Amino acid sequence: MRVNNDSLVEAFRHSAPYLKHHRGATTVVLLPGSVLASPQIDNIISDLALIQSLGMKLVLVFGAKEQIDEELAREKIETRFHKRIRITDDRTFAVIKKVCGIMSIDLTTKLSMGLINTPMQGSRLNVVSGNYVTARPLGVVDGIDYMHSGMVRRVDGENIRRELDNNSVVLIAPVGYSIAGETFCINSEQIAASVAVAIKANKLITYCSDEELIRDRNGDVIAEMFPSDAEKYLEQIDPETHNSTCRYLSAAIESSKEGVERCHLVSYEQNGALIQELFTRDGIGTQIVRESAETVCRATINDIPSLMELIRPLEEQGILVHRSREKLEMDIDHYVIIKRDGMVIASAAIYCYPEEKKAELACVAINPNYRGSNRGIVLINKIEELAREQGMEYLFVLTTRSAHFFLEKGFVSGSIEDLPKEKQDHYNYKRMSKIFFRKINY
Repeated sequence: MRVNNDSLVEAFRHSAPYLKHHRGATTVVLLPGSVLASPQIDNIISDLALIQSLGMKLVLVFGAKEQIDEELAREKIETRFHKRIRITDDRTFAVIKKVCGIMSIDLTTKLSMGLINTPMQGSRLNVVSGNYVTARPLGVVDGIDYMHSGMVRRVDGENIRRELDNNSVVLIAPVGYSIAGETFCINSEQIAASVAVAIKANKLITYCSDEELIRDRNGDVIAEMFPSDAEKYLEQIDPETHNSTCRYLSAAIESSKEGVERCHLVSYEQNGALIQELFTRDGIGTQIVRESAETVCRATINDIPSLMELIRPLEEQGILVHRSREKLEMDIDHYVIIKRDGMVIASAAIYCYPEEKKAELACVAINPNYRGSNRGIVLINKIEELAREQGMEYLFVLTTRSAHFFLEKGFVSGSIEDLPKEKQDHYNYKRMSKIFFRKINY
C-alpha cells in the first residue's frame, strides 16, 4: 500500500530555494586521502553526481596523505614534516608519484562507472584532468630543504572554466608542474584554495572525519565563522598538528579573503552530509563566510509571503493579533526582519507616537527552529535604535504570553493609562494583554 510521505514533501519544498541558488554555481570539492579510503566513498561519489546533475559545476581536488604515509611505511622510508609541510626527497617523491597516479586512475574509474547500484545509476560523469597547476619549489626554509615539495605559482583558470562550461568534472591531483619541466608535490588544500580563487568559485568544500569537525567548548559543531574567527581558532592548534582542521582553516581563510563566498567543512562519516550542508537552512558542518548567512534589515514588499508564513502559526495560537495581507502591505515599512538564506526567521515592528514620545514594539516573532539564541535581543535593540532616531523616549510592548521574556530584558510593568491616547482607544480588553515599558537610552 502506498502512503503519503509528508516529511519528504516538506524537505523537498524547503530545499527549493537552494536548488535555485546553487544552479550554475562553481564549487571546488577537496577529497582528502582519508575520504577516498572511507567506506562512504561510493555514497560521496553519488552525492557529487547528484549535485552536478542539479547544475553545479564541479572541480575535484584529491589528497593522498594517508595513502602516501602508508606506502612510505611499507617501503621503510622515514616521513618528515616541517611547519605542517612534507619534506620530499627523491625516494619519497618516487612513492608520491606512484601513489597519486594510482589514485587518479582509481578515482576517475569510480566517477566514470555509471554509479551502479546507487540512486544516480546511469549518471556517468565526464572527467577531465590536466596540467592546470603551475608550481615552484618551496626551497630552503629555516635551514630545511624541502626538495621536491612545492607551492602553487599559477592556476590555469581559463581552461578549467572551459571544461566546466562543457559540463565536465575537472579532477586535479596534489602535484604541480614547473615551467622548467619539473614536478612538485603540493599540499592539496593549497591547490584547492588556489583553484577556487582562480576560477572565482562560489564555494570551497572540504571533507574531514567527525573528530576533525570544528567544535565549540560544549562539543557542538560551530555552524559559521568569519575569517578572523577562523584565524583565532587556528592559532590555538599546535603548529605541529597535521589534521584536516588545520589545513582546511588555512585554505578557507585564504580563499575567503580572496573572494570565495563560502567555504564548508563536512564529515565524510555522516552519510549525505554534503546534501544536508548545501540544501538545508542550517547545514550540518562549519562554513567560513565573508558575510553572515543571517542579516538584520528593514522588510520590503517582497518579504511579505515569508513574513506571513512566520507569523501565521502564532496568530492561530492567539499569541499575535491577526494581520491581513493588506495590513502587512500597508505597514511593511514598520517591520524589521532577520533573514537567513533569503527566508524570514524573525520579525518585529515599530509604531511611533511622537506627541507622547513613545514607540510600540509589536509583532515580535521568531521561527521555532531558531529560538534559544539572542535573536530576540537583536530585534529589540534594532527597534530601540529606530525609536531613538525618531526622538522617542520610551519603548512599550503589549503581550499575552511573553511577560517573563520582556521583564528579563529590562522592561517594567505599566498600565493602560501609560499608553499613548490613540493606543488606549484601541486596547483590546478581550485579549487583556499585559503592558511593559522600557526607557530608551541615549
